[in-house]
Amino acid sequence: MQFTTQTNRSFHQLKTAALFVGVFEEGQLGQVATAIDTTGDLKKILKKEFKAELGRTLVLRQVKGIQAERLVLVGLGKKDNYNPKALMKAHTSILDYLKQSSLTEGVSTLLEEEIILGATEAARLAVRAMGVADYQYTTTLSKPTPTFAVKKFAFTVSKDIEKEVKQGISEGQAIANGMNFTRQLGNLPANICTPTYLGEQAKSLAKEFARIKTQVLDKKQIEALKMGSFLSVAAGSDQPPRFIVMQYQGASKKQKPVVLVGKGVTFDTGGISLKPGLNMDEMKYDMCGAATVFGVMRTVAELDLKCNLVVLVPATENMPSGHATKPGDVVTSMSGQTIEVLNTDAEGRLILCDALTYAERFNPEAVIDVATLTGAIIISLGHIHTGVFANDDELAQELVAAGKRAYDTAWQMPLDEVYQERLKSNFADMANIGGSPGGSITAACFLSRFAKAYRWAHLDIAGTAWDSGASKGATGRPVSLLVDYLLGKY
Repeated sequence: MQFTTQTNRSFHQLKTAALFVGVFEEGQLGQVATAIDTTGDLKKILKKEFKAELGRTLVLRQVKGIQAERLVLVGLGKKDNYNPKALMKAHTSILDYLKQSSLTEGVSTLLEEEIILGATEAARLAVRAMGVADYQYTTTLSKPTPTFAVKKFAFTVSKDIEKEVKQGISEGQAIANGMNFTRQLGNLPANICTPTYLGEQAKSLAKEFARIKTQVLDKKQIEALKMGSFLSVAAGSDQPPRFIVMQYQGASKKQKPVVLVGKGVTFDTGGISLKPGLNMDEMKYDMCGAATVFGVMRTVAELDLKCNLVVLVPATENMPSGHATKPGDVVTSMSGQTIEVLNTDAEGRLILCDALTYAERFNPEAVIDVATLTGAIIISLGHIHTGVFANDDELAQELVAAGKRAYDTAWQMPLDEVYQERLKSNFADMANIGGSPGGSITAACFLSRFAKAYRWAHLDIAGTAWDSGASKGATGRPVSLLVDYLLGKY
């Protein structure tokens, strides 16, 4: 879908298949609707036929004095409640209408409505919403349901803000592309999206974007790095592990990079500590941390952002077999610290800790790991907020603020030293679990022991990375949060 701007704001004369204008509940017209409604007909329709609930549409054809084939009223809800989130939902409904009506193009006037946002931010959110709504998974369907492709879409804007809107369009498209890449990787079944497949996708990104350099390390190279903790998770699988390193250089070599680490467990049975069978199919989503950092890398490269970014992904399956790590086994991490594996289903931290040690070599500005790490975070925050843990409060607050701006929200969780006591072991430097109470916190405490050399944050996305039920699928979160963090920083 190609997004453009339309600076001809003679709304009566605009020629398009569908002209979308905003209206509010309680009979209130939006700014463009007011300008168009010279006869008062729209006001009458609002009072009698259309309640203008958020996201609802009403199609009017052959409207007197309007050259557009259709005038589509878009409900924006109550005027006092109109906000950026409503702007996004309204544009999602616009795309749904275009596809259902088999229209290849349309024009939105909704950026003309007053909202507490800059022109760039408003355009970014609108385009992102439409781009994400345009995604459809078809890869493993023998006869996918055909959908109509919208080819071009325009926003009416005044000339004095056209430059800012165009910037927002570019950013919104890139973010949507990154989110949809993340969703696609997450939605693929584990027999396709293996550690090897993730490595191939990383190489493909390097071919597509010249600023990305990729290394994919195999088992022997991982062994040479002495990543014993990572390898202990891979031990039970016939699928070989991969350690993926992507480096994007958009600034001078003097600039310290931000390092993103993504948990890449492409399927998690729990290992010897086997999970219950119910809903185990959703454990294909246990690599959504990896999928997220892939999506962020794609967005950053597409925007040609002036920063240096490193992405690290330890990728493996967690399977039970005669070779699998057993509860009670002691493994040695890349850092030299030993770990008693009390539960093989607490495997994400075992692969991430070696990646966090590896991150030290980049002398990073900050390291942020992203992982579907604990069910406990869902008990704490539900499916609303991503959990943020950090050894640096400023970094945590920057991420929380980015989440608010991007409408991809996060909440800072505690990381007090007293929780570390729960990781004590009689047979190793630490245990890999600390019991059920505060489970997401003790998991973060475990990771913090490998992140002392730099500013570090951990995003637990177990509650936000995918939806279950009828809307089952990867969400693409928290790509937009992390991209907003980088846009704000650089």
